[in-house]
Amino acid sequence: MSIVENNSGDESDDEREKKEILQRMECFNQLFVVASSSVQLYYEKYILKQPCMNSKQSGETWIREILDGHESRCMINFRMSKMDCIGAIDGTHIAAILPPNEQIPYIGRKCIPTQNVMAVCDFNMCFTFVMAGWEGSVHDTRIFLDAIRDPKYKFPHPPNGKYYLVDSGYSQMKGYLGPYRGQRYHLPDFRRGRPVSGKEEIFNHSHSSLRSVIERTFGVLKKKWAILRDMPSYSFEKQTMIVVATMTIHNFIRKHVGRNDVDFMEYEDINCADENIIDSENAHGRESDDDDDDDDDGDDDDNGESSNSSGFEMELTRDAIASSLMNSL
Repeated sequence: MSIVENNSGDESDDEREKKEILQRMECFNQLFVVASSSVQLYYEKYILKQPCMNSKQSGETWIREILDGHESRCMINFRMSKMDCIGAIDGTHIAAILPPNEQIPYIGRKCIPTQNVMAVCDFNMCFTFVMAGWEGSVHDTRIFLDAIRDPKYKFPHPPNGKYYLVDSGYSQMKGYLGPYRGQRYHLPDFRRGRPVSGKEEIFNHSHSSLRSVIERTFGVLKKKWAILRDMPSYSFEKQTMIVVATMTIHNFIRKHVGRNDVDFMEYEDINCADENIIDSENAHGRESDDDDDDDDDGDDDDNGESSNSSGFEMELTRDAIASSLMNSL
C-alpha cells in the first residue's frame, strides 16, 4: 500500500507541475499577444503612417504648391473637410441696361450700371444660392445680411459646426469664416511680393486659395454666357431672371457633363483661372469681383469683425486653424 501511495503522490506532483507549466505558457502567450499588438499599433501609428508631406518639394516651394495649385491638399492642410466647410460666398457685378433716368442707383465703383449679384457655391463649382437684382451701388454686406435674415429667401444656413468661407467685406459671425484684416489676402499679392510669413498671412493665403472656388465659378459663368457680358435691353426684371437662368444651366452642365466641359476644365486650375479672370475683367473695363472687400459703407453694427459672441467664436476657430497651419510647416 505504501508503494502505491507513493506512486500516486508522484503522479499528482507531475500533473501539478504540468498544469503549472501550461498555465505559465498560457500566460506567456497572452503577454506575447498583447505585446505584439502594442508593437504593431505603435508601428502603424508612428512609423508606417502616411506622411502629410507627400510632395517632392520642400520648404517654401511645398507651401506655395499647396496654397497655389492643390485645392484638395489645401483643404486637408487647412482642416476644412467637406464635412465642415460647405462652400464659399461672394458677389459679382453684371452689366445692367437701364434708361438714363434710372441708372444712378446702379452705378457703383464699376462706374457703369450693374446689378450686384450675391451667390453661394460648393466645392464642385455649383451654385447653391443666388440673390440677383440688387443695385450696383449697394454694399455686399447689406445684400448678405438681407439674404440670411429674411426667411422668404430661404437661404441655406450652415448647420451647427459648419461654415462658409467669406472675404473681409462680410460680417464675421458664426457659420461664416473670414480672413484676418490688415494682412495680405489676394493670391496675386502673394505672388508678386515677399514670401508668406506669420500665421495670419499663412491663414489668409490658404483661405484665399480655397475661397477662389467662388471666383472661378463666376469665371466659368461669365465666359460661357456671352449674354452676361453684353446684356440686351430687356426689362430689368428680365435681366435678373437671365442671371438666375444661366446659373441654373451652369449647374446642369456641371452635374451632367462632369469634368469634360472645356470652360470648367480651364477654370479648375487656380493659377490659370486667376489669369483668365484678370484678363476678362480688364477686357471689359471692370475691376475684380471682390474689390469691395474693404469698403466701409455697409451696416456699421454688422460689417467686418463682429464683436458679438458668434463672431468671437469664429475668431477662435480662425486662430486655431492659423496656429495649426503654422505648426505644420
